[in-house]
Amino acid sequence: MSEHLGEHAVVLGGGMAGLLTARVLSDHYRHVRVIDRDTLVGMTAARRGVPQGRHAHALLARGQQILEQLFPGLLAELTAEGVLSCDLAGNLRWYFNGHPLRQAQSGLLSVSATRPELEASVRARVAALPNVELRERTVIHGIVGTGDGGRITGVRVSGEGGTDEEEVIGGDLVVDSTGRGSRAPAWLAELGYQRPPEEKVKIDLAYTTRLFKLSSDPYGTDLSINSVASPANPRGAFFAKLNDQVAMLSLTGILGDHPPRDDEGFLEFTRSLSAPEIHDTVRNSVPIDEVVTFRVPASVRRRYDRLTRFPEGFLVIGDAVCSFNPVYGQGMTVAAMEALALSEHLAEGPARPLDFFRELVPIVDVPWEISASGDLAFPGVAGKRTLKTRIGNAYIARLHAAARFDGRFTKAFFRVAGLVDPPQALMRPGLMLGVLRASCRAKNRP
Repeated sequence: MSEHLGEHAVVLGGGMAGLLTARVLSDHYRHVRVIDRDTLVGMTAARRGVPQGRHAHALLARGQQILEQLFPGLLAELTAEGVLSCDLAGNLRWYFNGHPLRQAQSGLLSVSATRPELEASVRARVAALPNVELRERTVIHGIVGTGDGGRITGVRVSGEGGTDEEEVIGGDLVVDSTGRGSRAPAWLAELGYQRPPEEKVKIDLAYTTRLFKLSSDPYGTDLSINSVASPANPRGAFFAKLNDQVAMLSLTGILGDHPPRDDEGFLEFTRSLSAPEIHDTVRNSVPIDEVVTFRVPASVRRRYDRLTRFPEGFLVIGDAVCSFNPVYGQGMTVAAMEALALSEHLAEGPARPLDFFRELVPIVDVPWEISASGDLAFPGVAGKRTLKTRIGNAYIARLHAAARFDGRFTKAFFRVAGLVDPPQALMRPGLMLGVLRASCRAKNRP
């Protein structure tokens, strides 16, 4: 760009949302600084600031498309580094409601990269931008504003270089991408602003994960075996092939039914899954690391779009706006969609916070409805079950039943779940009629 909106932009948080935000801001500001408390440069392992990084992650199809748009050739780089990829509906084995779905080629890619691998590749691309600086091992204390609090002008930090002395880093725009633990609501309250209203779905979910050296191949041409939790069996798993010898198994348990960490309990949990091949493989394979656990008490959506006052020069993005139940794999993809929205927003001029938050609403609405409605299918999850939710869950159950025997329903479902097609695509008259017919036939088949 020949013109810039300002000299300095500051991004709080160096995770995926922060990196994608920095990539977009680099087109609009002369200098962009990304601040994070962890070591970033050269980091290829899971970071302390991303505890979910050691567990199964998903980059949905729409997210993969956006990353390739922002970083052309990224998939080729990952492939050259040994990262596997495949068709989302054709080469992943999905179990819903106790039964495998019929596979079908959808043309949508699933990248079998771990979170650290994917983040490291994106970070390297961002760090290579001439006007982006990564400031690591730095503690963020809060935002700094003008005397009347009407504009945010920087952020208070300490820590880089081994010093605890605070300093202020100025910015024409400060973007909070610090994730579900964001302190932006408290910072706003300190400046006299209203905290954003919150919507919560309490799920009391836990992931328990371990890597295994395989003694047999349960995959064939598939790259993952995914046993999705359901009200009939609320235990789930994602069993992803990382290379020819190693696989990652993440067990999931909702509403306090958390997967055990001990060897015997872990193995016994796999016996209860809908996909029997997971237990059959793991019991004869060799664990190569320690068991790790990650807990998620609730999905949380902060409704910044409903505020009437907000300081200029400050935005919030990614999980800091909405943190989803991670089993749906939506977080990184929604962050990528929001980064594109930010790019389009800044193309019209300096950031207008309340307008930007309203622009995020349609982006967040769809994945939030998918995950919240899916969670409310479990009787133990507290929340209002509207008529729309009940009808929607009943229809999706029928679609999954139909997809057991016809791959076109599998393809249609994952185009929506992958955030490529809108949910209305599943309501086309021809598709709905086919679902109702096929699901009725499925009731009479084992």
